[in-house]
Amino acid sequence: MNEFLFETIENAGNAIKTKRISPVELTQLTLNQIHEHERVNAYITVMEEEALAQAKQLEAELVANQVRGPLHGIPIAVKDIFQTKGVKTTGGSKIFEDWIPDEDAAAVQKLRKAGAVIIGKANLHEFAMGATTENPHYGSTKNPWNEARIPGGSSGGSAVATAMGMAFGAVGSDTAGSIRLPAAMCGTVGFKPTYGVVSRRGCLPFSWSLDHAGPMTRTVQDAAIMLEVMKGHDAKDPASVKRNVPALSDVTLNDLKGVKLGFYVPYMFAGIDVDVKRVIEEAFRQMEILGAEIVPIDLPGIDEALNALKTIAQSEVVSVHEPLLNKYGHLYGDDLKYRFEFGSDITATAYLRAQRRRDQFVRDTMKQMMGIDALVGPTNVQPPFEIGTMVPEMAISNMFTLGKTPLANILGFPALSVACGFTLENLPVGLQLIGKPFTDQRILQIGDCYEKSMPWVKALIKHGTSPFPS
Repeated sequence: MNEFLFETIENAGNAIKTKRISPVELTQLTLNQIHEHERVNAYITVMEEEALAQAKQLEAELVANQVRGPLHGIPIAVKDIFQTKGVKTTGGSKIFEDWIPDEDAAAVQKLRKAGAVIIGKANLHEFAMGATTENPHYGSTKNPWNEARIPGGSSGGSAVATAMGMAFGAVGSDTAGSIRLPAAMCGTVGFKPTYGVVSRRGCLPFSWSLDHAGPMTRTVQDAAIMLEVMKGHDAKDPASVKRNVPALSDVTLNDLKGVKLGFYVPYMFAGIDVDVKRVIEEAFRQMEILGAEIVPIDLPGIDEALNALKTIAQSEVVSVHEPLLNKYGHLYGDDLKYRFEFGSDITATAYLRAQRRRDQFVRDTMKQMMGIDALVGPTNVQPPFEIGTMVPEMAISNMFTLGKTPLANILGFPALSVACGFTLENLPVGLQLIGKPFTDQRILQIGDCYEKSMPWVKALIKHGTSPFPS
């Protein structure tokens, strides 16, 4: 039955509904996979008893012909920055190592209601404040393609668990790329919805004006399935939007004819590894074969906007952690201590100026995107480096040097990373699509069409087998 571990959510869900496998059997298979591959350190807490109890309840409902939806009985991981009722939520920090919340985060509540089995709490960069998932308290998570390398971050455990059949999908958070960068580096899919589409209530904040929550899966269609459940207005999250933003669609694209994609070379190819660039250019050619038109675009003010993101994020995170710093400052990892020093020097005037720059950049970018469906480019521009090679002073810039993900956060626009190939060292590369606000479904449709055109992806979906080196 191990072949089920690398099935899509859609196929596994159909197997449960047709009783080819039960929720309990699928949950136990997933738990076995977690225990077999503990060396990659994808989880901080494995919720074995809770998951099996939940699976038994869902199995009883299935016997009574009650099916909650496509996630009924599907094991899902949760980044350990989202609250889980009765199960510790550490944030990847020693400060919260014994904290047990009395309620679930909003996204977790919705997934449970939809029948997802919450299998465990995934490892992460401490307080989601880094791009490597090198955690000094709970150990570094390892990239499944080369265990000496980082998996990306901060949702590294979520990406690794999804990639290795230790979950069928995961909940991640994304402030400057923390869903998309690890997805790209682990060969999976990561989707950051439009700001406000998915509630962040119950997620330990990094930067309240930049934080997003979203799905991490093995296919684009699976991301749409999870997003359909996770989205929706939440009156308890001030940033939540009162707007129905569909994720799933009855219409799949057989080609990309009529799709226009904007490409800004000075940003997207700045600092790119030669081998990564080769993979991305091959992906561009494939999109053009499918019928897409890739056109040059300008993004005036992008450098100032990205600097504004740094100012906003670092000042907001200091504000969030200020109550903890005086009492628990010695418990933070070295890279976070350096980040707090940087953020503490930002004045209120600089913060407000950065927010004004951000607003202007959003308006200018919307003008530039008139007539196009999305921006296109690489997710990661560098392959993952070796674990333990980054000094704390350099860690603050990792998200900007490893990938091109921060752009979508300063904009708040929906962004998708989909696997598009491999370097000569057999390390994954991600292709990124950034859409206009609330075009989440359209971005997922485009990504789905591209993904299904890739032979190795089609083979994975068809046979439900692991692509990883044994």
